Amino acid sequence: MSENSLPRVERLRSLSAIRRLFAEGEGGFVYPFRYMCFKECSVGGECVGDDSVSGGVEVMFSVPKKFHKRANKRNVLKRRSREAYRLHKQQLVAKAAEQGIALDMALVYSTKEVLSYKTIEYAVQRILGQVCSRL
Repeated sequence: MSENSLPRVERLRSLSAIRRLFAEGEGGFVYPFRYMCFKECSVGGECVGDDSVSGGVEVMFSVPKKFHKRANKRNVLKRRSREAYRLHKQQLVAKAAEQGIALDMALVYSTKEVLSYKTIEYAVQRILGQVCSRL
């Protein structure tokens, strides 16, 4: 599989992981996204505690119905967000693998405007840079 793909194993799907992410994760805001990150284990580059953590990045994308009532607009925004992440994720994935940590991340589109792909791509790049610098 291409390194620029976004397979199912890289998508955050577990309800317990999502709850933990929003309860204990660190976040920030880069227009138009609010993002949350939860770094799981890492002591001296080795994971301790939970054996299910293999080191990797899982991500989820959300566009609230509160801001965009029409499903087709929500789908377009999620598609643009996924594409931007998919094309720029290599640096984050490499750093997480190097340090042997598992990272859960959520990107929540938090504005009422339907922005262009270029704007979304730039925001995703800035978010990934900020998250990489925090690792």
